[in-house]
Amino acid sequence: QVRLEESGGGSVQPEGSMRLSCAASSYPYSRYFLAWFRQAPGKQREGVAALDSEGTTNYSNSVEGRFTISEDKAKNTLYMDMNNLKPEDTATYYCAAQFGPGWLGRNRRFFPNKYTYWGKGTMVTVYS
Repeated sequence: QVRLEESGGGSVQPEGSMRLSCAASSYPYSRYFLAWFRQAPGKQREGVAALDSEGTTNYSNSVEGRFTISEDKAKNTLYMDMNNLKPEDTATYYCAAQFGPGWLGRNRRFFPNKYTYWGKGTMVTVYS
C-alpha cells in the first residue's frame, strides 16, 4: 500500500507563489504516473499537472505557463511550483499516483479514475 501526503498549502495574495509537496511512502514500480488534481467547492475534481517516470509532463490549459510539476526521485517526492496565482486557483489540491507495469496514455492522465493512490489534500486559498 502506497501512502501519499501533501504539504505546502496555505493562503496567498494574487500574483503570489507557492510550492506544494507530495511525499510517497514508496514507489513499488519503476514505471509510474503522478499528478496533481484540484477541487474547488461545488466543482468537479480536475487534473492540472502530470508527470511520468520518463519525465514527460502535462499541464491543463488553465495552469500552463504558471505551474511546474517536478520530482525528487531520491526522496520519492512530487512537487508543484505555482506562480502568478489567481483567485480561481483556490481549491483543495490532491496528489495522485498510479504505478506500472501498464501504460497510461497522455490523453488519460487527467482522469481521476486512472489513479489508485491519493493523498488527503492540501488547501490553497488565493485571496484579494
